[in-house]
Amino acid sequence: MATYVIGDIQGCFEALEKLLDRIGFDTGRDRLWFVGDLVNRGPDSLAALRFVKSLGENAVTVLGNHDLHLLTVAAGFAHLHRGDTLADILAAPDRAALLDFLRTRPLMHVDEGWAMVHAGLLPQWPIERARALAREVEDVLGGPGYVELLRHMYGNQPDHWDEGLAGHDRLRVIINAMTRLRLCTVQGKMDFRHKSAPRQLPPGYLPWYAVPDRASAGRPIVFGHWSTLGLHAADDVVALDSGCLWGNALSALRLHDRRIFQVSCAGMRGTTAPDD
Repeated sequence: MATYVIGDIQGCFEALEKLLDRIGFDTGRDRLWFVGDLVNRGPDSLAALRFVKSLGENAVTVLGNHDLHLLTVAAGFAHLHRGDTLADILAAPDRAALLDFLRTRPLMHVDEGWAMVHAGLLPQWPIERARALAREVEDVLGGPGYVELLRHMYGNQPDHWDEGLAGHDRLRVIINAMTRLRLCTVQGKMDFRHKSAPRQLPPGYLPWYAVPDRASAGRPIVFGHWSTLGLHAADDVVALDSGCLWGNALSALRLHDRRIFQVSCAGMRGTTAPDD
């Protein structure tokens, strides 16, 4: 039995099929973790979402910003953007079941000695605290109050964590950190403008995983979201968004030995560009 973590699919279902063939995935033996952003911008978001749902207990996926965008559009609080590929899901006969599946996924997953989150963690949060904060969002998103959460989810403020935060401001900070974060200050103030590779950074900002003495250091974390960072493996972080959507590669990490598997995604979009 092996557990494989798959990078951002974003509707590139053909590439996912190639990658699963490459690793020899066996539904009776192996498990898959997905770092989020199952859908959007790629050519077959509907097939990708249906496939992950069909895996049942053989798969775990955390929510990414594009997954949340789908839920927000479906609820009527956002519009489709140019380049979105969500129309097939919104028109599907099993739309309701797919959306319910998605909104009941975790924001963070911890198991097998690893933590998985789509984007990042603020420097003040140890793994256990971050998991508890993620559950606060999950409890609302998976319950009857999810519509109001989606109504108030978008926004860049507050841009830092404060234990005194309450209501939608509190949930928004947790969601933004776990699904959108790339850079922050040592104090945990987030920047959402910088989407390119981690060079020529705004003064005072660092990649979230490079903040000195962050509380989650020392525990291995796997994440996606940052396609311009690309595949990045260090002692306690592995970034798996290797830019499949932009014609680069789709990556998988086998947890027990940290072996990386990749397949080419040439021809998916055929260009390299940051994605948010």
